Amino acid sequence: MHDILENIPVNDPLCNPEQKAIIDRILTENQDRPGATMVVLNEMQKQIGFISEAMQAYAAKNLKVPVSSIHGVVSFYSFFTTTPRGRHVVKFCMGTACYVGGTPQLIEKAKQLLGIDVGQTTKDGAITMEVCRCVGACSQAPVMVLDDEVSGRVRPNKLPQSLRALQD
Repeated sequence: MHDILENIPVNDPLCNPEQKAIIDRILTENQDRPGATMVVLNEMQKQIGFISEAMQAYAAKNLKVPVSSIHGVVSFYSFFTTTPRGRHVVKFCMGTACYVGGTPQLIEKAKQLLGIDVGQTTKDGAITMEVCRCVGACSQAPVMVLDDEVSGRVRPNKLPQSLRALQD
């Protein structure tokens, strides 16, 4: 993966001087901290919005850790993403109660309405659709999370208005 640093895609944050400065600052401020990998990745996700393969390789090089350990963290934790998300994120809970309560039907309806699949972002960059594990609102099943707001007892016929509200 270190080879990627020699062929960084032009749209990568490392090629944008402002974003690279943010990444460099995050690395410099945190490289000597205990647990630096997690701190750095959290800050990169928070400030850049995603952690590309090139960013992972760059962080590994600067933190002097194997790229595999950076990639392992990014791929293990679901809150990290390797591609830009939309301005809004719609997550459908796939915990047991929500699954049984109708989440698969909600996902199918959302796919039709948005014209995308799970893990994709609408062409206009407005909405990214994801699934997540239990959000702890089982009594409200099925549940979806719109940005950071939990909506419970979601029905397919109410989905269009919820999604329309997110499309700027």
